[in-house]
Amino acid sequence: MTDAVDRILGQWHRERPDLDVSPMAIIGRMTRTMNAAEAQLAGTFARHGLDSGSFDVLATLLRSGSPYALNPAALASSAMVTSSAIAQRLNKLADRGLVARSKDPGDKRGTVVTLTAEGKALVERVLPDHLATERSLIAGLDATEQEQFIELLGRIEANATNATNA
Repeated sequence: MTDAVDRILGQWHRERPDLDVSPMAIIGRMTRTMNAAEAQLAGTFARHGLDSGSFDVLATLLRSGSPYALNPAALASSAMVTSSAIAQRLNKLADRGLVARSKDPGDKRGTVVTLTAEGKALVERVLPDHLATERSLIAGLDATEQEQFIELLGRIEANATNATNA
């Protein structure tokens, strides 16, 4: 089966036969796969009136455990986004009554973000659909292949992270 990545590799082989472009096969397919996965997940979130960033905040608060409260810095760290991105997400979620902000009792200048009952109910409704979408995306892999894929992606991620931090 020939796809867009195969065609791109063929073009590079033709134009620059002196270069080993094999990494493009992996990175290109990872990128295309992630784009397709994000589109599928976006559809799932949209059916519930959310986007991926909003779901991420709500899910992070839920998985933090009772009382489902974190400061914005902890949310940003967990979501691997900037504090300004978290602030924008929190504004949207607070406007909808899905999270509430309060003063941090341990830091007079700080804020604590708490999942409201409505926000908790919403993320608990979305989670099974989210997992079903993710399950459908990996349905072509058996359990052993999934374990291998997790291992391989972990190694690529570690290498990429080490290269970024070097």
